[in-house]
Amino acid sequence: MDRYISDTETDDQEQPLLLSRQDDKVERAPACCSSRYGLSLLSCYGFFVAYALRVNLSVAMVDMLNNTDASGNTSKSVCPAHPSPARPIYNHTASVYDWDSETQGWILGSFFYGYILTQIPGGYLARKYGAKWLLGLGILGTVVFTLLTPVAADLGAGYLIAVRVLEGIGEGVTFPAMHAMWAFWAPPMERSRLLTIAYTGAQLGTVVALPLSAQICFYLDWTWVFYIFGIVGIVWFILWALLVSNTPSTHPRITEQERLYITSSLNKELTLSGDHIPWGSILTSMPLWAIVVAHFSYNWTFYTLLTLLPTYMSDVLGFSIKENGALSALPYIGCGLLAVLGGQLADYLRENCFYRTVVVRKAFSLVGMIGPAVFIVAAGYTGCNYILAVAFLSISSSLGGIVASGFNINHLDIAPSYAGILLGITNSFATIPGMVGPVIARALTKNNTIEEWQTVFYISAGINLFGAVFYTVFGQGVVQPWAVHNPHSHGN
Repeated sequence: MDRYISDTETDDQEQPLLLSRQDDKVERAPACCSSRYGLSLLSCYGFFVAYALRVNLSVAMVDMLNNTDASGNTSKSVCPAHPSPARPIYNHTASVYDWDSETQGWILGSFFYGYILTQIPGGYLARKYGAKWLLGLGILGTVVFTLLTPVAADLGAGYLIAVRVLEGIGEGVTFPAMHAMWAFWAPPMERSRLLTIAYTGAQLGTVVALPLSAQICFYLDWTWVFYIFGIVGIVWFILWALLVSNTPSTHPRITEQERLYITSSLNKELTLSGDHIPWGSILTSMPLWAIVVAHFSYNWTFYTLLTLLPTYMSDVLGFSIKENGALSALPYIGCGLLAVLGGQLADYLRENCFYRTVVVRKAFSLVGMIGPAVFIVAAGYTGCNYILAVAFLSISSSLGGIVASGFNINHLDIAPSYAGILLGITNSFATIPGMVGPVIARALTKNNTIEEWQTVFYISAGINLFGAVFYTVFGQGVVQPWAVHNPHSHGN
């Protein structure tokens, strides 16, 4: 039974925070066929779409460039190229472009210039108007611009960058809106389980999009990558519009037992204080800044792999376009699995082993940040040992999945009523690595030597280690005084 307080918390703070004691008075609603787990699964599908649309360009880019031979192997790579079946003739129908490495970096990073703009507004609007339509229309907008990607590429790199920025604007509301929705849907003792299932869609989208994009490029052409995933996104939007409600109270098909269980378990956490938002307390909260630093640091490594791993596989390890997607997806299979398993373990430790929330969040964050740092550096020293390189990169990304039950959902622990806004703030800073990381990495790897890529990996690892230490020192696991029932009583 998690007490949600540290040993140093005062008695004044303790009374409104002993939420699990309140949970004990209400019968827990079954998980099977429940509305809350239905929301989690449909959210998983939504994040699958969001990340598939985000990463498919990373693979398609390899095939969009005018630097491959007819067999699909990269013409110049550090390691010997791998044999690959000849490509079908009809695969040559799509256009190819003469973009240098710097232009490629700007194209790959441009998504995040739009993504950062709607983080904080997304959290605010989701809290004020509800998350359902904000999230749904945001992803739908990304779908529309994804379908326009081939036309934009033909018009020029500038047009493609503009379309990717617009995609980022649409997708920027997804995580803040989802956090805001979970503030009303996730009972405290099921928080890690529900959120990790939902957010694992991001890893699943990556796992499926990378190899499937490669297969589409191989058998069709790169334009179909954007058309096919766009259609998948439209199907999700229809389901989301028909099946999802903002809160348990407005859901037409939820059972009374489940509605009562969710609302009763959250009634001591949530504050509905109209438009009042304690901005001063939020922006000066050290536990929030601990999440900011951890999120920024982790995402530097995550986005380095997300956007540039296909390039590394092609330009350094010499894998063909068909092999590239499958091997680039391997790291995210483990990431998704460990995220879900970690969520189950985190809630078990809190509920059954009586570990304090702060201990669980920090332990999971340390493992999920230090582990990836060690193995991404090790990957740079494998040379042309393809098995070791892929293994170390896979382990690095897999261990990163542990943070899904660490700092990644800590916003809901410290301020559930403002979780969407907090996520918008932290994700704004965490988007910066996606904006500048690919540009810096491509600037440092103009010759695509192993030594240049070692530098990229060292930078990622160093930033990750700093974030892990900072979060361990300053992170907390309790609802903050300014975020409980009456924020006006705390002087803000």
